Amino acid sequence: MTDTDAAAPATPDWDVVIVGGGPAGLSAALNLVRARHRVLVVDGNRPRNAATLIAHGFLTRDGVPPHELRRLAREELAAYPDVEVLQRHTVSAVRRLDADAPDAAVGARFAVDLAGPGAAASVRTVSTRAVLAASGLRETLPALPSIRAYYGMSLFSCAACDGWELRDQPLALIGESDDLFARALLVSRWSSSVTVFTNGVATIDESDAAALAARGIRVDRRPIADLDGDRGTLSAVRLADGEVVPVTAGFVRPLWHPAVEYLDGLGLDTDGDGHLLTDGSGRTNAAGVYAAGDVAAPGPQQLIVAAGAGARVAAVITHDLLGVTTAH
Repeated sequence: MTDTDAAAPATPDWDVVIVGGGPAGLSAALNLVRARHRVLVVDGNRPRNAATLIAHGFLTRDGVPPHELRRLAREELAAYPDVEVLQRHTVSAVRRLDADAPDAAVGARFAVDLAGPGAAASVRTVSTRAVLAASGLRETLPALPSIRAYYGMSLFSCAACDGWELRDQPLALIGESDDLFARALLVSRWSSSVTVFTNGVATIDESDAAALAARGIRVDRRPIADLDGDRGTLSAVRLADGEVVPVTAGFVRPLWHPAVEYLDGLGLDTDGDGHLLTDGSGRTNAAGVYAAGDVAAPGPQQLIVAAGAGARVAAVITHDLLGVTTAH
């Protein structure tokens, strides 16, 4: 339905509009369409893990490229008639419809404004009974000149995802946030040679530094000039004072920013980092709006965890649209 339609249809265009075509959104779409819902998936096709060549930890898909996982999921969805996946499209806004609004279809709760690709993007509005935010995160890496040359090849953000491949190597942990102590402990599960680089920004107090040292983890508080290596393979961290610290791989702690600006008009509750707060079943504080995957607190998770969250919230949405109370 467009803004210029003279008369609203008897039913909304879709039962559920899913924003985001990653593991959470596609898993939810599969389970929702199998429950005979009409589902629209809107995907900007710019996933946070685009630099990652291989994904790990996904049962039956360990070692699959993330883009291949999404391709396989879209291929499976194509077998169902009541789901559409719009790639390279974005959602600019979600607006709640009053029951007597002139553009409100019977049963519709929301109007969703869509924009197509390109500078001259076509814009249209669809109506839906429910919205699932699975739009993930944007990330900001420390401002090191060469960091993108190694990210996704020998420098990663998820220790649980990639630690096994880096086991027993001399590793760097680079970050500017104040949670490096806990992250360093996690990284040490895979290597006894770990150096934490705060880039002169992150805070690790003396007590935590002593606890890390007791585990053989070094803390270097000096600013970093750049990273050294060749063809995506990290070989050293070069400090601003000229010293070079040899490493062969490592992890970086990006700053994550939930991509939820399109929901700004709905008054949703968020945590201190901007992740959407849910009730544990994917429901936000706004009836009819759900969240799954990295966009929801507690934040970034493995692909298989996001896919599971999508399947779970799909079951919750199915019951909620029926008005059935469940224990989910």
